[in-house]
Amino acid sequence: MSRLGDIGAKLYRGEIGYDFVAKRKLWYGVSILITVVAIAGLAIRGLNMGIEFKGGAVFTTPKTSVSVSQATDYATEASGHQAIVQKLGNGTLRIQVSDMDTQQATKVQNQLAQDMKMSADKIDAELVGPSWGAQIANKAWTGLAIFMVLVVIYLAIAFEWRMALAALIALIHDLTITVGVYALVGFEVTPGTVIGLLTILGYSLYDTVVVFDGLKEGAVGITKQNKFTYSELANRSLNGTLVRSINTTVVALLPVAGLLFIGGGFLGAGMLNDISLSLFVGLAAGAYSSIFIATPLVADFKERDPQMKALRKRVLARRAALAKGEGTDSAADGGQPGQEEVTGGDAAAVVGPRSQGRGRSSGRRR
Repeated sequence: MSRLGDIGAKLYRGEIGYDFVAKRKLWYGVSILITVVAIAGLAIRGLNMGIEFKGGAVFTTPKTSVSVSQATDYATEASGHQAIVQKLGNGTLRIQVSDMDTQQATKVQNQLAQDMKMSADKIDAELVGPSWGAQIANKAWTGLAIFMVLVVIYLAIAFEWRMALAALIALIHDLTITVGVYALVGFEVTPGTVIGLLTILGYSLYDTVVVFDGLKEGAVGITKQNKFTYSELANRSLNGTLVRSINTTVVALLPVAGLLFIGGGFLGAGMLNDISLSLFVGLAAGAYSSIFIATPLVADFKERDPQMKALRKRVLARRAALAKGEGTDSAADGGQPGQEEVTGGDAAAVVGPRSQGRGRSSGRRR
C-alpha cells in the first residue's frame, strides 16, 4: 500500500487524525476574512463585464505580426473606447470594443485595416447586443435559485435540515469567493464565466455530501453511548474521507489548471480561459468549504440540540470520573462491558474501534 493510502486507512480507522471541528473558530475567521476581501473587491472594483453583457463589437483579424499593445492602441484610438485585445493561439487577434452600433463598427473596421496594413474584408466584425447577455444572466440567476432550492430540499430529506443549511452556506461561500476573485484580478465576465460558476456547484457539493453521508451513518444511536460527543464523531467522519477529498480535488484541478495556464496563458484561448478560471477557483474553494466550513457548521448546529447537550455532559462526566479513578470504563459508560458503544449499522466502527475480546465470557478458561 502507498504511503498516502496507508495514511488514508489510518484516518478512516481513527488511528490518526486532525481535529478540524475543535478549531472551527479559526476556520470561520479565515473564511470571513476571505469573504470580506472578496466582497470589498466586488464593491470597489466591480466586475469587468464582457461585451455580451454591455453590447459592442468583436473584431477578429487574420494572422498578423502586430502586437497586442499596438492593436489595443489602434482600436482605442479608432473607437474612442477602451479596447480589449487577446492574442489567439493561431496568431490572430480578437479585439473587443463596447458600446458600438453598426455604423461605428464599420468605421472602426476600416481604420483597423488601414493601421494594421491589411484588407478590411479580412477582418471579421461581429456586433453583440446587450440584450443577449441580459437574457443569459437572467436565466443563470433563475437556474441558480432553482438549484439552491432543490439542493436544500434534497439534503433536508436525505439527511436533515441542519446539514442542508450548512451545505447552502458553503455554496454561497464558494460563489462569493469565486466572484470576488474575478473582481480582484479583473478577468472579463463572459457567458463562459457563468457556465463555469454553475458547474462548480455540483463539485462543491460532492465532498460535502460524502462527509455528511458518513456522519449520518455514524450518528445512528449516538445518544446510547458516553464515549464520544457529536463534534468528535463529525471530526472522525471528516478525517475518514479526508484523503478521498484531497485526491478527487487534485484530480479535478489538474486538467482545469492545464486549461487555465496552458490553454489560456500560452494559447490565448478566450472563453476557455473564462471557464477554466471560474472552475479552478470554485473547485479549490469547494474543497476548502467541505472540510473547514460545512462539517464544523453541522457540528455547531447539532450541539445546540438538547439531546446532544445532554450527551456532551455525560461524556465529560465520564471522562472526569475516569481521570479521578472513581470508576471503571464500563461503569462510567453506564452499560455492561459487552455492550456496543453505538447500535445500528457500522456506527460503532465509526465512533470507536472495538476492543478485542468484546462479548467474551468472563468465566475461567477451561
